[in-house]
Amino acid sequence: MRCCSGINGQKGTLGVNGMEQLKKKKLFLLDMDGTIYLGDTLFDGTLDFLEYVKSIGGRYIFMTNNSSKSVDKYIEKLKKMSIDATRDDFLTSANATVIYLKKKNYNLIYVLGTESFKEQLREAGLPVTDRLEDGIDCLCMGYDTELTYRKLEDACILLKEDIAYVATNPDWVCPTSYGYAPDCGSFSQMLCHATGKMPYFIGKPQPDMALLAMEKAGFSPEETLVMGDRLYTDIACGKNAKITTAFMLSGEGTRDDIEKSDVKPDYVIENIRELCDILKS
Repeated sequence: MRCCSGINGQKGTLGVNGMEQLKKKKLFLLDMDGTIYLGDTLFDGTLDFLEYVKSIGGRYIFMTNNSSKSVDKYIEKLKKMSIDATRDDFLTSANATVIYLKKKNYNLIYVLGTESFKEQLREAGLPVTDRLEDGIDCLCMGYDTELTYRKLEDACILLKEDIAYVATNPDWVCPTSYGYAPDCGSFSQMLCHATGKMPYFIGKPQPDMALLAMEKAGFSPEETLVMGDRLYTDIACGKNAKITTAFMLSGEGTRDDIEKSDVKPDYVIENIRELCDILKS
């Protein structure tokens, strides 16, 4: 593990070799909330970083576990932050979930998620419902910012039966401007207390999104850097895909988390401004 900033803000152990290795990266797989912005506030250095990547002929892909918004909604959000993005710049856990569900060929999927998430699955041609009815053979849960008690009751009723149970991501919390809010992993744990069942998680830390991003962009693992603020999702995803990782301390994760976790990042970076300055130095 190479640190860029020490615990007291002093320069740590990155070294010349570590800096040179970072400068060889051409594809940057960026987590969003907690990495390039927090809530509706863009972090200092984000725009400079994105311009740097373009200047070296590289590519960045926004890779998020948040399934509550469609890609179009993310494009609108970034536009308000002066970032011009297209659909090709994104890979979300919803994208990965669509690919997974299509392979399984379920008869009818009950979706516990936002209207935006359900619409993404419908547009992909998947048979979805948000009501209890005959023929349901899969429960699919996403990060639901429109959660109701009826949805939780429906899930408990369905999980009494032997049906498939999948979830978009295992994140415990979602960073917000006021702190944190419960995410899909917390919802899953709540349902587990009621039913004794946990879902198969599709997004990060599974390697699929990172592997798909490299295939899409045409870069190798050696040319790629995964950046994120969670060890158990972002960094674990990079490790599982055999990609270099940078743990960003601008969001949920802390240095103490590194000591407690079996997942160890290759680099520890204070924020995207510090990484940009290193790459441009």
